[in-house]
Amino acid sequence: MAINELRTLSIFIKTAELGSLRKAALALNLSPQAASQALAQLERHLDVRLFHRTTRVMALTDEGQRLLEEAQPALVQLERAMQATQQTKHQMSGPLHIVGPRTTFVPILWRLLDEFCSQYPQIQPDVQLEDEVGNWVEDRVDVGFRLGPSPEEGVIARPLFPAQLILCAAPTYLARYGSPQTLASLAKHRCSAFRNHGTGKVFPWFFKVDAGIISYPIQAAFYSNDENLELQAILAGQCLGQLSGATAAPYLRSGALLPLMIKQMPDIASYFVYYGSRRSQPERVRAFIELTLGRLLNNTDYVLSMQELLEGEQRAQQLA
Repeated sequence: MAINELRTLSIFIKTAELGSLRKAALALNLSPQAASQALAQLERHLDVRLFHRTTRVMALTDEGQRLLEEAQPALVQLERAMQATQQTKHQMSGPLHIVGPRTTFVPILWRLLDEFCSQYPQIQPDVQLEDEVGNWVEDRVDVGFRLGPSPEEGVIARPLFPAQLILCAAPTYLARYGSPQTLASLAKHRCSAFRNHGTGKVFPWFFKVDAGIISYPIQAAFYSNDENLELQAILAGQCLGQLSGATAAPYLRSGALLPLMIKQMPDIASYFVYYGSRRSQPERVRAFIELTLGRLLNNTDYVLSMQELLEGEQRAQQLA
C-alpha cells in the first residue's frame, strides 16, 4: 500500500469518527479542499459512495460502514508499527552491526566496545572481523573499519590515523644476530611472515625505496596466521618482523622492541571508519561513530613520531 493510500484512508476514518470533513481536515492538518479531493478519489477508486452528505452532517453508507470496520483496525496497527519504528531510531538499545579487519585491529576495537557497552548496556554489538572486504549492504553493516579507501560507493569514509609498518626486533635478537642495514641484508636474518587467515598466502613486507613503495618477498624463519603469536615470537627474540604501529607502539615505547631501517619505513595506508548517511542513522549508530572519532581521530597512542622512531633506531644500533 502506497503512502498516499494510507493518507486517504486516514482522512476517511477521521471523517467517519468526527462526522465532519472540515473537522477531519483540521485534525489532520490539511486544507478542507485537499481532504475533500482525497475522499472523492477514494470513492472513485472503489466505485462506491462512502458517505451520505448534507450541508451539516456526513453519515456513512453501508459500504462506508463496512470499509470502516475492515480498515480501521489495520490502519491503527500500521500507525503503531510506524511510530514504533520511528521511536526505535532514537532508542539507545538494539543491535549494532560492526565489521573490521581481524589483523591488527582487535585491541583497538575492544577499547571502543568496552567503553561503549559500559555506557549503553542495552545495545548488542554484532561484530564480524575479516581481512577481506565484504558487501556492506548485504551484510547490513552499521559501522565498518578498514585499511585504505572505501570499498563501496555511497559509503562515507573518515580517516582515523596512519597505519605505520615498522620493522621491529627485541634487544635480545639484536644482541645475538645484529641489525639489518639494507634490504639485501635481510636474507641473512631470521624473519617472521604472516599468512592470510583465509587463503594461507604469505604477506610480503613493504619498504620505501626512493620515492616509491615496493613489496619485498621474504624467506621466513617463522610463519604464522595469528598476529599475537607472531608478536610473541618477535618479543622473545626468535625473529624480527614488520608490525603495524598500532600493535608495536606500546612495546617500542617501553623498549621491549626497537625499530629498524626507519628510512625505509613505508607510508601506504590509514585506518578508516565507514558508515552510511548520518541523516537516517539510528541514535545508537551515531553515538558509536562519535565515540570512534573522539577516541581514534589522530590518536597518538597508535602512531609513533619520527623522533621516537629515530631514537629507538639509535638504541638498536648500539646493541647490534
